[in-house]
Amino acid sequence: MTESANVLIFDGDCGFCTSAANFVVARSSVPIEAVAWQLTDVAEFGLAEAQTADRVYFVTGGEAFGGHLAFAHILWAQRNWALKSTGWLLTVPPFCWLGSVGYRLVARFRHRLPGGTPACALR
Repeated sequence: MTESANVLIFDGDCGFCTSAANFVVARSSVPIEAVAWQLTDVAEFGLAEAQTADRVYFVTGGEAFGGHLAFAHILWAQRNWALKSTGWLLTVPPFCWLGSVGYRLVARFRHRLPGGTPACALR
């Protein structure tokens, strides 16, 4: 993978996370490669397994963004100005606070969301 590649690192054991990653890849206007942290050498991206087991990461331009900021930067990378604007908003207060809370809620209850299974429950 090149340093400029867009890579979404997610929990491959979680059905909801897998579905969400596939959704992002299929609908992105820029190329994004989705990889399960369990099946890749996350150190290649400057990350530790404990980090990637805890939250989703988006690596772009050699920089890694975790949690809600991963989704903010995925949106920011898109060609559509409305998505770019939404991504930018998720990086500034008070929207970043709301995005952080929203991400934590989804992560906490992902086993109850569509596609979720008991394996999706946080460790």
